[in-house]
Amino acid sequence: MLRVEFHCHTAFSKDSLLSPRYLVDCCVRKGIDRVVVTDHNSIAGALAAQQLDPGRVIVGEEIMTTHGEVLAAFVRVEIPPGLSPQETIARLRQQGAFISIAHPFDVHRKGSWQEKHLMEILPMVDAIETFNSRCMLPGLNGRAREFAERYGLAATVGSDAHTCWELGRSILLLPDFANADDLRQVLRTGTANTRWSPPWIHLSSRYAVFRKRIRSHLDTPNAA
Repeated sequence: MLRVEFHCHTAFSKDSLLSPRYLVDCCVRKGIDRVVVTDHNSIAGALAAQQLDPGRVIVGEEIMTTHGEVLAAFVRVEIPPGLSPQETIARLRQQGAFISIAHPFDVHRKGSWQEKHLMEILPMVDAIETFNSRCMLPGLNGRAREFAERYGLAATVGSDAHTCWELGRSILLLPDFANADDLRQVLRTGTANTRWSPPWIHLSSRYAVFRKRIRSHLDTPNAA
């Protein structure tokens, strides 16, 4: 069985400082067999990591739509933010990507969903993220799990890691798979191994954003 991390970020996300190289090294050290790199609205970090370890890294993307965030794996063409959920999903389906919904009911994040908008796209997605380690309140994950069970949806879980420490906190144990179609076939046979990350971990993302702003300011010509 493979230990699969479905949700993590590199420095190509504005709120992470984790380099693709360090991410791969951390996965090797922690025994993570497959990792879906899902930077915000970008596949650049995932591509860089995949070049370092093609057998371990799957190119993914966390895409901000007009109604919430979509989490995709086996992405070949980057999807821009700001499209409708339907257009985002259509573009992902055109390239054969695996499509999930990220932390759907986490109201503390900009990328959460209203249930009425989720209902509109349920027939078009492969799964829903039922456990996200960075959800600060347990009930938010519980609501996602109940929603998936009510509508017979397959489930993914993810650490939503922005640091090495977080990688592997929530994984799925799955049979081997080589592509999105294989993943759809084996996903419901998976076993989730989940751990909550304490709220203070969000400070690491705030620090990453702050540090990048300072660096950008210092790199600007004639910065005061």
